[in-house]
Amino acid sequence: MSDNDNFRADVAAWLEAHCPASMRRPITADEIVWGGSRLQFKSEDQRLWFERCRERGWFAPGWPREYGGGGLSPKQARIVEEEMTRLGCRQPQYNLGVWMLGPVLLEVGTPAQKHEHLLPMMRGERRWCQGFSEPNAGSDLASLKTSARRVQDDEGEAYIVNGSKIWTSYGDEADWMYALVRTDANARKQQGISFVLIDMHAPGVSVKPIELISGKSSFCEVFLDNVRVPVRQLVGPEGEGWAVAKKLLQHERAAMSKFAEGGAPSHDALATARPYLFDDQGQCHSPVWRDRLAGVLMDAHAFALTHERVTAQAMARQDVSGPASIMKLVQTEQEVAKYELLTQLMGLRGLSWEGEDFTQLEHDVCRQWLLSKTYTIGGGTSEVQLNIIAKRVLGLPG
Repeated sequence: MSDNDNFRADVAAWLEAHCPASMRRPITADEIVWGGSRLQFKSEDQRLWFERCRERGWFAPGWPREYGGGGLSPKQARIVEEEMTRLGCRQPQYNLGVWMLGPVLLEVGTPAQKHEHLLPMMRGERRWCQGFSEPNAGSDLASLKTSARRVQDDEGEAYIVNGSKIWTSYGDEADWMYALVRTDANARKQQGISFVLIDMHAPGVSVKPIELISGKSSFCEVFLDNVRVPVRQLVGPEGEGWAVAKKLLQHERAAMSKFAEGGAPSHDALATARPYLFDDQGQCHSPVWRDRLAGVLMDAHAFALTHERVTAQAMARQDVSGPASIMKLVQTEQEVAKYELLTQLMGLRGLSWEGEDFTQLEHDVCRQWLLSKTYTIGGGTSEVQLNIIAKRVLGLPG
């Protein structure tokens, strides 16, 4: 056996011994463990699984040990992920800081920034949100207006930030925000932007949840009124935040794929459709519905295989910025197609909102059908992704 084979066997044995059985079942929205200052567990098994993975550095197996990671090679880190997926292990911690901001800080952050922010992420003590979109700067992100004026005061150099951000996922639960701000109003719009880290508990920060059609309220609007941000929280050079943001967005799209493969709230298409499509003998007497279901299942399997291939390319340090946009587009559109199919199969029961005459599954599918529409907007709309693919992947003219 090779060293990697031996390592895989050791990982599998550890997971079998230390991942509780209840942590190997598909996760629901209310069972997600979000790292942060308000960290809560709904069961002893959740706490055990969280703490065991934290002790091994498996919130981010490939990160250096000095920042709380596992210190594993890229190949070994991927083996850990593969074995967790094979055994159905849940993500021990959901943390956008770990999945998106962390890799950027590892690449371009200062030593002080790494120690200040990475270690709390890896202890599950700090939750992050993203402050990119603005009320009048959605798909045209570079037209953002939130200003950051550099000043010198009694506490040192700082930025005074004014403006607002919108569609900030879980902004009302976050401890910190990574945000794009305009530090030079006279520069070309992409060149006058800086990337800063903002304490959500700082004076002048206020958050207002946005109600969604699905009944959930994960999105928020964040208002920044004379918020003082120390200059040490600037990531990368001033005025070059656009380049930093592009690095992060590559990780964002990979994180959204991680949500899909790692047990984010979703429904197994075959299991959900079975009671509505198959009889007691397991026979399907509707070729049209059967073919549509088969198409959804085949698309999901093809996406999973593509995800593995792109991950291998990333490990080999190949440029995966193009495939990342393709994967984000495909995965979110597949979710929409799946829930369109399920609600159509269920008929009227697929539109249930509440009431004892309907099952909890039917309520959940209805809400996820509505929520799936937002997946094609968050992280860059499908239309924006198509433009990126056309220009940067296919090389088509503007």
